[in-house]
Amino acid sequence: MAAASVYDLIVIGGGSGGLACAKASAALGARVALLDFVKPSPQGTTWGLGGTCVNVGCIPKKIMHMAATLEDNMEDAAGYGWELGEKPKHSWTTLVQGIKDYIGSLNWSYRVQLREKKVDYFNAFASFVDAHTIKAVNKKKQETILKGKNILIATGGRPKYPDIPGAREFGITSDDIFSLPRAPGKTLVVGGSYVALECAGFLKGLGYDTTIMVRSILLRGFDQEMAKKIGADLETRKVRMLYNTQPQSVSREADGKLSVKFAHDDGTQGTDTFDTVLFAVGRDPCLRELSLDAAGVTSMHKSGKLVTNEADQTNLDHIYAIGDIVQGRPELTPVAIKAGQLLAARLFGDGKQLCAYDKIPTTVFTPLEYGCCGLAEEDAVEKHGAENIETFFGELSPLQYALPHRQAPCFAKLICLKTDDLRVLGLHITGPGAGEITQGFAIGIFLNARKADFDNMFAIHPTLAESFTSLTTTRSSGEAAAAGGC
Repeated sequence: MAAASVYDLIVIGGGSGGLACAKASAALGARVALLDFVKPSPQGTTWGLGGTCVNVGCIPKKIMHMAATLEDNMEDAAGYGWELGEKPKHSWTTLVQGIKDYIGSLNWSYRVQLREKKVDYFNAFASFVDAHTIKAVNKKKQETILKGKNILIATGGRPKYPDIPGAREFGITSDDIFSLPRAPGKTLVVGGSYVALECAGFLKGLGYDTTIMVRSILLRGFDQEMAKKIGADLETRKVRMLYNTQPQSVSREADGKLSVKFAHDDGTQGTDTFDTVLFAVGRDPCLRELSLDAAGVTSMHKSGKLVTNEADQTNLDHIYAIGDIVQGRPELTPVAIKAGQLLAARLFGDGKQLCAYDKIPTTVFTPLEYGCCGLAEEDAVEKHGAENIETFFGELSPLQYALPHRQAPCFAKLICLKTDDLRVLGLHITGPGAGEITQGFAIGIFLNARKADFDNMFAIHPTLAESFTSLTTTRSSGEAAAAGGC
């Protein structure tokens, strides 16, 4: 057998974090290998290099969200004098093919980038032989042995299925929806996560009868005042909401429809039929088949994720982990990318900066977008005490909604710490373009802006973002927020 190739860094996982670290490390002169292999979903879906975000996450989700929001725009057009005539029809297969073509171009570009950076890419499944040795097995079952001075685990996660009859046999997840070869038709979305609400939102916007079945609350971990506004907007859009309800089984009927039995928390039960059942009930880390025990990696959390220190090290100093597989880390693409880039700088450059896992901006791309940065109001109260928190808030009336007379629970709030000159701990907004707005203001939160800094800004008028320069109603006043307009 030929001697194993020795690398300065072996990266296991070709998603956002792994690619970022591999490319940055190679640019600093390291000899790098990257291994990536996608096992098919229970429905047979697979994809190319790039990980969840590019293939079955952020990118196709945002495209479908944008496609669905065009339906709102066409409805609103009449208020601006446009006479569109017959309501346009949407082609699911055209949208899916367009997404496939675009993602295919991204897959290819990542391979080109690795080649240009002189990163050795292996489309092979990786597992540990020992603490410095990796066995790579490709789809032809051919084995390659690699040795690494440093090893990064960045394998990400895959969607969970509930443990009920028929779930894996008949259900799909976010792994499958973006390349579904047929129109989804009447769809049940199970879960209250942002993935569940985003999928339900674009499916309804594209014209499909949509039901959300949620065990308890929406958007656990997010600000619950804002989460309720998202739920209310979905209901206004005639998304059927089944709260405090769990599926019991899924079966296929003679006509091909899926029969779902479910139970409510009050003990009552029900049955309904759907064309598609989509589960969005969380994700599992892709770690079970890596043979971590062979390497001596023991820093595991009861959740099944890895535990690392501030420098992203496991219990073995030369084995690192970043991204969704690490306990307590936000499951967000930009977080994994930043962690990977900083790790490369520490390993092969003169970098000393650690990844800060707070003050992270994010957006839920539901039909009514929700952007946030920093603490939820509940978390701020729990951390600092209710007596030390003041929240400034206001209802918003976007100018673009005026002529079409569109109603939506647009809302903004700043959560401030009284004992630190009203330092802004959290920024939250629902409304059109919330993601773009939040990205811009995030630097203020990152730099510890105070409420006075927001008040002293000049507004760009007329914009929705300018509302953050003039929030005056406070939680402590007990007053209701009046909607402001231009």
